[in-house]
Amino acid sequence: MAETELERAEKRYAQAKARLQALKNREATRQRKLDTRRKVILGGALMDLAERDSGAAAMLDRLIRNLPREQDRKAFADWVQPTGRPPLLRPALMRIRRPDAGRDACLSEGYSGSSVG
Repeated sequence: MAETELERAEKRYAQAKARLQALKNREATRQRKLDTRRKVILGGALMDLAERDSGAAAMLDRLIRNLPREQDRKAFADWVQPTGRPPLLRPALMRIRRPDAGRDACLSEGYSGSSVG
């Protein structure tokens, strides 16, 4: 029995719909992987900072203690949390930039951003 034009169109529609759903699924998977990667990177950065900064160590302690799920808190049960050191003041980075200073002056002080006037 030969397919009618309507049956062929319905078949093409179903195939296109399946391709679209597959594309949406791949994009959702890509986004979840990227989100997970970002969380791992930020978590590692926070843990590294907590080793050097007591304020970050205290914040990390609060975050862990306030995790809402018991199973998440259990993941940190045997973890030795860093105590951190007091934050170091870096005078070159804390200086207020003079409006009349050029870009080169900022670079010598450790600042490489654009000028704000």
